Amino acid sequence: MRAARELLGAAALVVGVAACGIPPTDVIERAAAPVIEVPPPSKTIYLLKDGELTMEPADVSSASVESLLRALFAASTQPLGKLDTALHGFVFDGIEDSLNPIQRDEVKLPRTSTLTVYVRGDGTLSKTAMAQIVCTAQQDTAIEGVKIVQKFGDRPPVTESGLTCGELR
Repeated sequence: MRAARELLGAAALVVGVAACGIPPTDVIERAAAPVIEVPPPSKTIYLLKDGELTMEPADVSSASVESLLRALFAASTQPLGKLDTALHGFVFDGIEDSLNPIQRDEVKLPRTSTLTVYVRGDGTLSKTAMAQIVCTAQQDTAIEGVKIVQKFGDRPPVTESGLTCGELR
């Protein structure tokens, strides 16, 4: 009797599955999987057009702040057509970043940083020249403030601290 009930239960299961009305098929792709598109990093520098700051494309392979600043200073030695720069006579001498993320529960927490930009050249950096440097650097949103250290041949360096693009524009 027990064997008959088991056989009857198995038969009912087979009939129930077969009778659901959905024929078995292989996997069918209907559309591509959803993906998130991240915009490319900015590859622009700040130059001058009619005396006003303007963002212009930079010919760099990397969107790192250092690459962008190198391109910004290199622009002062090239013909710019209708564009100009306030950095004539100044040379980019490197950067130093204070970004040092702390770790909590093995997760790095982002922190803002101060970027120090080293510049060589005689004369005084104008407010416009500093704006070009600071605004180009602050395209990286992790940089909260910029410090510019201008080095001279035989005199002590001059430092401008706490610079932001918004204040210099």
